[in-house]
Amino acid sequence: MKAILVHEFGPPEVMRLEDAPDPQPGSGEVLVRVKAAGVNPVDTYVRTGAYASKPSLPYTPGSDAAGVVESTGAGVTRVTAGDRVYVHGTLSGAYAEFALCKESQVWPLPDGVSFEQGAAVGVPYATAYRALFQRAHAAPSETVLIHGASGGVGVAGTQLARAAGMTVIGTAGSERGLQLVKEQGAHHALNHRSSGYLDELMSLTGGRGVDVILEMLANVNLDKDLNVLAKHGRAVIVGNHGTVEINPRSAMSRDANILGMTLFNATEQDLKGIHAALVAGLANRSLRPVVGQSLPLADAARAHHAVMESGAYGKIVLVP
Repeated sequence: MKAILVHEFGPPEVMRLEDAPDPQPGSGEVLVRVKAAGVNPVDTYVRTGAYASKPSLPYTPGSDAAGVVESTGAGVTRVTAGDRVYVHGTLSGAYAEFALCKESQVWPLPDGVSFEQGAAVGVPYATAYRALFQRAHAAPSETVLIHGASGGVGVAGTQLARAAGMTVIGTAGSERGLQLVKEQGAHHALNHRSSGYLDELMSLTGGRGVDVILEMLANVNLDKDLNVLAKHGRAVIVGNHGTVEINPRSAMSRDANILGMTLFNATEQDLKGIHAALVAGLANRSLRPVVGQSLPLADAARAHHAVMESGAYGKIVLVP
């Protein structure tokens, strides 16, 4: 098979399309013929060698994909050869023509959802669901601010919150991004490059503030976030690129919570609940992954440059 291989940690260009042996599924394993692989920011952190967990070299990047079950190992009962599936987590890497997975990493891809959309589900939608419902315990009728709502996690959070009966305020940094935020169901879309956008948010909420914030860039926004939380509000840190100074009194006066999260801390039971909800949402079309760019597998380096650029618009996927 063809696969992207990384022989040394470094810039995007260390990724090369090479020949690799076809994986063979063992007991409890599933081999998926990859039709599309999702590109996530965490893939770039791992590739640099700066991430907390480093794979053994050489390795194939990627954890998200969608495709068709090629074969299964002994004891597999949830899927059979020919099934359409999406993948969240792999044993062999997703940037390849085939991905070897544990049975627990493979989920049904409902009819009507494209393979490119399926590749956009794993990390973004699981992250958004965990942030909203397992960390912030968001509830219907509450108001959520999604900072960076035009990116992969932001789009997912917008759709999930709207489907749950929340009022959604999303931000983006371009007219194209703002239009996307509105198209995904946000009640209000604000330009976070505008100096007065948080004043506008407070006006939209009648001065009350928001119950939940999904924060994609805490080092820039967290201190300001605390001033627009309602009493008993929760700010969930989904992304961060550095340090930040905050005034704790802003949290104290509101009995507010600042919650960190990483998907890697989710238990197997957490993930079962997440994906049961995501499969249902894909099936009833309340969840509609947005693919911003679809690139050939050989362009993995280009995709890693693009996923870290500002002005995110949907999900980047690689097609073998």
